[in-house]
Amino acid sequence: MTRGISYLRSVVMIVVRSLRQHALSSMVTILSVGLAAGLVMSVFSVARQSRDAFAGGPVGFDAVLGARGSQLQLVLNTVFHLETSPGNIPWELYEEIAADPRVKLAIPYALGDHYEGFRIVGTDSRIFQDVEFGEHEDVVRPLALTPNSYFFDEHKREAVIGSFVAQETGLGVNDFFHPSHGVDHAHEEDYVVVGVLEPTNTPADRVIWIPIEGIFRLDGHVLRGSGEEFVPEAGHEIDDHHKELSAVMLKLTSNRDGFFLGQEINGNRDDATLAFPISASVSQLFDKLVWVSKVLELVAYLVVVVAAGSILASLYNTMNERRREFAILRSLGARRRTVFAVILCESTFIAALGSVLGFACYFGILALAASVVRKEVGVALDIFAYHPAMLWTPLGMVAVGAFSGLLPAFKAYSTDVADTLSRS
Repeated sequence: MTRGISYLRSVVMIVVRSLRQHALSSMVTILSVGLAAGLVMSVFSVARQSRDAFAGGPVGFDAVLGARGSQLQLVLNTVFHLETSPGNIPWELYEEIAADPRVKLAIPYALGDHYEGFRIVGTDSRIFQDVEFGEHEDVVRPLALTPNSYFFDEHKREAVIGSFVAQETGLGVNDFFHPSHGVDHAHEEDYVVVGVLEPTNTPADRVIWIPIEGIFRLDGHVLRGSGEEFVPEAGHEIDDHHKELSAVMLKLTSNRDGFFLGQEINGNRDDATLAFPISASVSQLFDKLVWVSKVLELVAYLVVVVAAGSILASLYNTMNERRREFAILRSLGARRRTVFAVILCESTFIAALGSVLGFACYFGILALAASVVRKEVGVALDIFAYHPAMLWTPLGMVAVGAFSGLLPAFKAYSTDVADTLSRS
């Protein structure tokens, strides 16, 4: 037992001394291993979290009713505020679906305007009381306001803004802004911010909510719900048959009812599309883009190969200058297996240190990715979320490091003591 501990201590001392002697090459190799490990863990973690956030996270609604077209485009436009609208539907269709006994809640959406790139959504106040948002099922809750805020009055030019909108634009309670349509057309009407929402880590953080009546009455807006163009006049009520919507957000009584409702609308109507379930539509997008994940995984694996080559090159290139060192060790009684173990331990130790550094690289990459995703989409990625890759990647890198040290170890093992010492 004592001999074994002494033997192990000697091997470790030799390895540490070697790393100090070749500090620069060792640090470069450790860094390459760390980047490889961090990249592999990041690729798998971001891929899973992105899919879960889009296709598996709670989005507040069960289904979306909109104009005839792509269900995916409809979901991306209304739920994630990423796509353009596939078209509008008449107000009558909203009233029809809202009266269906299979529908628990129907929220009208009118889209198309923005402020500094953030989507303006015209809707009614039920969005704040009857719909729950959250990044996970166990944290869903209705939209909550920051102190000194309140929800808009549906008959006034008032707005409630998401937390990310407030952060990026600098808008706060009692500030005024002008909605815009298109690239450079700012409407004459000004709206006052009356509420700022608490963060939800969902696309709702990137939205400006205003009364739907306000969308109808913005200057330049023309309503075609009746099939003919209608321009609202100030002080005059808008008949429902003139109104049109971008979509209707639905909460259903059951999944079974949603299935049959989807069959009825998508199979028998040519003027509307029901996207149900929402997660299925988003899954289609990820299924189409699965090749992107495969390419990223391939790149990550190639980086691992480069890291393995770096370990091999680092150790192999130092072998000539270390021949005398190994020959002296052999002449002092060290066995061949000791020399072999020194090199193998050194390569394994480099890989282990690199794997530890890999976690720092992983958190850095994921923090950057999370920042970009939240800014562009509003979805939050958890940099501390566990993924199996965080276990098998370090173990795999250590195994790769040990394998990379075999060739230099065999070269050290076969060092001829007499020949090496006679040449020096």
